[in-house]
Amino acid sequence: MPPLKGSYSDIAISGVSGEGEESSKHHELMYKREGNSSLKLPLEEHWQLPQEENESSSFSKLSFKSMMSYSSKFRDSLKRIGRSKSLQVVLEGTHNPKDEELVESFRQLLLLDCELPSKHDDYHTLLRFLRMRSFDLLQAKDAYLKMLKWREECEVDAIAKEFKFEEYREVKSCYPHGFHGVDKYGRPLYIERLGMINLNALFQVTTIDRFVTYHISEQEKTLNLRYPACSVAAKRHLASTTSILDVKGVGMNNFSKPARDLFTEIQKIDSNYYPETLHRLFIVNAGSGFRVLWKALRAFLDARTIAKIQVLGSNYQNKLIEVIDPSNLPSFLGGSCTCSEYGGCLMNDNGPWMNPEITELLQAVGEIEPKFNIEGYISMAPEEALVPNSVSIHNASAISAIYLLRLLY
Repeated sequence: MPPLKGSYSDIAISGVSGEGEESSKHHELMYKREGNSSLKLPLEEHWQLPQEENESSSFSKLSFKSMMSYSSKFRDSLKRIGRSKSLQVVLEGTHNPKDEELVESFRQLLLLDCELPSKHDDYHTLLRFLRMRSFDLLQAKDAYLKMLKWREECEVDAIAKEFKFEEYREVKSCYPHGFHGVDKYGRPLYIERLGMINLNALFQVTTIDRFVTYHISEQEKTLNLRYPACSVAAKRHLASTTSILDVKGVGMNNFSKPARDLFTEIQKIDSNYYPETLHRLFIVNAGSGFRVLWKALRAFLDARTIAKIQVLGSNYQNKLIEVIDPSNLPSFLGGSCTCSEYGGCLMNDNGPWMNPEITELLQAVGEIEPKFNIEGYISMAPEEALVPNSVSIHNASAISAIYLLRLLY
């Protein structure tokens, strides 16, 4: 394995911020200080992060299969960072004063109603709900309180700790989806092959309710494990996902009534309760039919959301490789990874979050426990992978728009 460059004890902290999509310039709209433009700089550009996004971090050039064998130097560097203040800086990021002012105002507004549980009283959660509602404090409060009510009614904390998805591999076989590696900036990479969904087989091995519960558990894992682990590995705060939606072969048979019910429920959960976590979405193998759909769908999306999405035809490989190292990109998308020993890349939930050294470090500093039970999450992965070596569509005339929308948050 090539040596890992740099030390985790040398984490760059200047200029690192809560990763997201908006500049604080938009915040001043709420104070009537500036015009009404809603376009924002990407946060990486606004904060002049120490490494440009088109530069690979050293770990992203390695396949995660090779990273499962860790040198003593790597383990020692993790121990050093675990004892240093810089780890918390990486996990938290540095905060923009205007962001802090708005978040604190939001926090005080919630405290007036005594509606601020300690486990959800963190800077980035509050900031995500502010962004979700364009920094309107009252609207953000309403969305936040609805999230708390939903979590209580659905017992989300219990799902995170206790839910076991025994049909994991069967579901993956008929609904190819999952996390696989990271992009060049260190964000987790999520992939779905929409045209390969076998709905008849899917609903023979699971139910809508169980799949939705599984999806909730995956969202909890992403917020509480994948993002922190990717932050440690990349030495910068990360809190968003790069996604690829492969629409090759999509037809109306992919959108039966059960499928519409499933995708609608998932879209509602993602947009209402896990907002502002998408960095970029690549839609690949888009034919003429999908492009017609996309043209219609754009009318319902704001400029900031549209800027996150790239619709590509069949010659998409070079565009993906600009932002994803081939070792982290499955071969069916033009990369070099096959994960043949796991039954395919989407059967192998592999990334920094599966690195036992990183997860132990996060547990040691209290980043994982008591928020959730990591064992409950990892048990859903294939057994082999554990070896240490404001958007709406009115009655969506195109049913697949429902599905696409759920990936936009």
